Amino acid sequence: MEANTERLPFCLINSDGMPKFGQFDHPIENLALNQFRYFGSMDKPAGKLSKHFHYKQFQFVSINTAQYIIGIAIADIRYLANGFIYIYDIASNTIIEQSWLRPPGIGYSTCASPSNGTASIGTAANNIGFIIQNGQWQLRLNTHHVQADICLTPLTNSLPLAMCSPTGYNGWTYTQKHNGLRVTGKLSVNQKTINLNQALAGYDFSAGYMRRETSWRWASINTQTDIGIIGLNLAAGVNETGDSENVLWLNGKRHYLPTVQFDFKRQRSSTLNTQPWHIRSAANSGQTAKVDLNFTPLNSRQERLNLWLLKSNFRQYLGHYNGVIIDSDGNEIMFNNILGLSEDHFARW
Repeated sequence: MEANTERLPFCLINSDGMPKFGQFDHPIENLALNQFRYFGSMDKPAGKLSKHFHYKQFQFVSINTAQYIIGIAIADIRYLANGFIYIYDIASNTIIEQSWLRPPGIGYSTCASPSNGTASIGTAANNIGFIIQNGQWQLRLNTHHVQADICLTPLTNSLPLAMCSPTGYNGWTYTQKHNGLRVTGKLSVNQKTINLNQALAGYDFSAGYMRRETSWRWASINTQTDIGIIGLNLAAGVNETGDSENVLWLNGKRHYLPTVQFDFKRQRSSTLNTQPWHIRSAANSGQTAKVDLNFTPLNSRQERLNLWLLKSNFRQYLGHYNGVIIDSDGNEIMFNNILGLSEDHFARW
């Protein structure tokens, strides 16, 4: 059984200027930011500058091939934009990366629609870009190490997570994610063509009026196993006011999962902290679905930005998952050294 979901609204913001909350059957078509009535903490209407600069949006795609995991992101936090691409070589356990940092409105673009729009950052000769058409994601990459023109295609009848939750006092966060997607097109790494026959991917579109200081933990998997294609999204720290964004996709079928706790030691040192994380749901959650996973880091992509009013402490790890998930149908799914991602992020924006 899936969680109760609301029928899709055409736009996220209703006729009263307020967002629709809940888990939706399908993605929305547009956030309709111009219709949102934004108020301050003392219930006075926010000014145009506050409404503009308090909005945040980021998009991320991970691609898993036999040789590499590739992560691509574009974040628009209004005061500036940040983008990156990294390539994790599975055999050598090494990472190469490239990043972009742009001032407001220069050298990047985004669109507040998870169904139709584009986002890009960089120059004509060196850039990353996402194109969304009728809900289908395309990537066009032209960087120092990666060239690509690829499409991400869901399995038959597979639906994404699409939800909106209250954030802080007057804010909201819309999140749309889909894992276990097939990859078609052309991809080359360091001038070598990559076979995409078994490649899988996942995307994340998140936007809204988030907390001035926020943090989250996150886990993501795209893998082919003996029982089929598995996609997984687990998170804690943002969408927890009523509904959670935790979902397992098994051969395309969407299974909602309970809230989870990430137990790990947060410490930064000159060497990678390889102590396992424990990601678990509450034993007394009252739900059929349960999560009990261990994650062991192998490598990480890290970035710290301290720009006075703006701060970001970002760590995205690559490593192995072991443990068990019981889906919403009561099926027990074992994870044995499954390669995936985890993340620990603090932001002041």
